[in-house]
Amino acid sequence: MAWLYAILAARPVVWLLLFVNAAGTVYGYYWYRYQLAETPPVFLPFVPDSPTASLFFVLVLAAWLLGRSSPLFEALALVTLVKYGIWAVVMNVLVWRVTGTLDWAGWMLVVSHGAMAVEGALYASFYRFRSVHLALAAVWTLHNDVIDYVFGMMPRYHMLERYADQIGYFTFWLSMASIAAAYWLGIRVRRQPLLPGGRIDFRPKAE
Repeated sequence: MAWLYAILAARPVVWLLLFVNAAGTVYGYYWYRYQLAETPPVFLPFVPDSPTASLFFVLVLAAWLLGRSSPLFEALALVTLVKYGIWAVVMNVLVWRVTGTLDWAGWMLVVSHGAMAVEGALYASFYRFRSVHLALAAVWTLHNDVIDYVFGMMPRYHMLERYADQIGYFTFWLSMASIAAAYWLGIRVRRQPLLPGGRIDFRPKAE
């Protein structure tokens, strides 16, 4: 696996992921534009779930490129990338099963959100968050579920409205599974060895 970690830590790869995730974040907030326009201001931070997850990862990547770390955003990125990546894949597959069809935009969401979950898991060995950071990320994630399914701010899939209760139940347990996965991948599993200097260095090496 050393070759994979070397690729993931390569500065050009980190820059590429930064640009891809930044573009996806911008598009994600644009995708939510109609729902955001009708959302009470107090709920605005909790509505665009997937773009906020990718925004957390953008902040992590930017910090790495600056030679810094951001443990809280690392924990938030890992939990939410895995959760909302899997959630969107499941919802779009469910749309396909219920309606018998899924347009190109739906399949694009399946691919892009599947990639979110994968990249979150792949970079877990580079994270340096502690249990306190994961606890705060867990509070954010579970609170977001309450906002979505108690106050009705969940992403809109009109063809799945009759399954709202089941989706809310599934989402809660997906949150719990994502938090547990973040604990296992980000804290329990042996992390990628640090380079000289005491941390993973994403900055270009001196000539």
